[in-house]
Amino acid sequence: MLRAEILKNFEDQNQTTWDFVIIGGGATGLGTAIEAATRGYKTLLLEQSDFAKSTSSKSTKLVHGGVRYLAQGYVDLVREACKERGLLLQNAPHLTKNLSFVIPIYTWWDKLLYTVGLKFYDLLAGKLSLGKSVPISKSETIKRLPTIKKKGLKGGILYHDGQFDDSRLALNMAQTAIENGATVLNYAKVIKLKKDANGKLNGVIFQDTETSKEFETKTKAIVNATGVFADDINKMDHGTDDKTISPSQGVHIMIDKKFCPTDSAIMIPKTSDGRVLFAVPWHNKIILGTTDTPVKQESLEPKPTEQEINFILETARGYMNPAPTRKDILSVFAGLRPLAATKEGAKTKEVSRSHKVITSESGLVSIIGGKWTTYRKMGEDVVEKAEEIMKVPHKKSNTEHLKIHGYRKDIDYKDPMYYYGTDKEKILELSKEIENGNEIISKEQNIIKAQIVWAVKNEMAINIEDFLSRRTRLLLLDQKEAVRIAPIVAEVMAKELGKDEVWQKNEIESFKNIAEIYHTHI
Repeated sequence: MLRAEILKNFEDQNQTTWDFVIIGGGATGLGTAIEAATRGYKTLLLEQSDFAKSTSSKSTKLVHGGVRYLAQGYVDLVREACKERGLLLQNAPHLTKNLSFVIPIYTWWDKLLYTVGLKFYDLLAGKLSLGKSVPISKSETIKRLPTIKKKGLKGGILYHDGQFDDSRLALNMAQTAIENGATVLNYAKVIKLKKDANGKLNGVIFQDTETSKEFETKTKAIVNATGVFADDINKMDHGTDDKTISPSQGVHIMIDKKFCPTDSAIMIPKTSDGRVLFAVPWHNKIILGTTDTPVKQESLEPKPTEQEINFILETARGYMNPAPTRKDILSVFAGLRPLAATKEGAKTKEVSRSHKVITSESGLVSIIGGKWTTYRKMGEDVVEKAEEIMKVPHKKSNTEHLKIHGYRKDIDYKDPMYYYGTDKEKILELSKEIENGNEIISKEQNIIKAQIVWAVKNEMAINIEDFLSRRTRLLLLDQKEAVRIAPIVAEVMAKELGKDEVWQKNEIESFKNIAEIYHTHI
């Protein structure tokens, strides 16, 4: 995954015609790249920023069927998501796990209601179920959730869903696509779509945003998998401002594990805005979220609002004792959901998370909506629609049981490097080859210098944020600690990338500006 080598190949092979050019390096684009490559198609993926930079690195970290979608009547979506959840846990055990959730119950009616509803949830998962949902006593609920509000507590409902590390999965998906013959490139922004004399798409021009150099390449099919930015590519295609996306912002806050000192997650089924709220253990911290706020303008780094932060804290205050306050927030982050466009005034929480595949007159295949859990099925549907447009014989999907790069079963989640899977040993070997490679630069997350070098050499990281936000998750876990070690990361990266002190200074300043968004300004 060395960008310089990939770009040089473009210069040497500029007459190559691809079967697929996929625009967008988040969950959907990467899933499509794997699907196309494993079917034998010559595949190129281009991402304008970093892999999973936007929505795909800022989720609630859950691989789930969607309990609340079931309550809204989206049975087919939940069935599909439960299947994909089960497959992902089998294909990427180094990044996923079965997580126990407890719904605290304060009325007997709720106990009956959620017991019945979650039994149906289990039924939809079939053979891929992660475990049976059962009602539990008040004492068992308190044992699993020691800090839960005890006044009026009647008991709880225990159920199972999946958890994962979203940006690490995205990186391993990029590596999986490469291993199956695809070419993937970050910081490669598509700036123009090319058409033939009949108005059909036949190529793209993209810019290496690091050097501003432009490249042109030919293709048989173009996939628009850009999430909340889908309408930008649509406008590039047919010049209209028609909206297919209604972005919705979801905010999460990170707090210390002491507020939920358990391996179980809390699911709060009723909030003042009609959503559910989760308190989820992740990397020895607790994620609290999320919100659902319509936004008019998409952004790579959306900013949490005071109202959203306060809403999460106020909701948690009704269930957790002690409850977190503003001063307890370690980091706050926001992501945008690429929901299908809605009528004016419609509530985004009521919009289906099902995906839609749309084609234009020129042959552009766009996918909108969807959710992380169903990325594989989304990629499958996109490739099959593209096959129709290309008028080529259908090729069977090979991804249901495809192991994701790093696949490893024997995972110790207490190991700070568990999420590297089979790459862990390679990083430890690298640490012996470089100066002070085993030096711990952050005791908070046990990050060693060798991980920085590995990220540059093997994971296409080219700046501080790539490493601290997505190769490791420190920016999301502890904003202050990420800012503290940024100069160390800059120094190591500069050496690997051949950059000077001016680059280091600019990088540190740039990272601090981004990190401010993750700070609550207490």
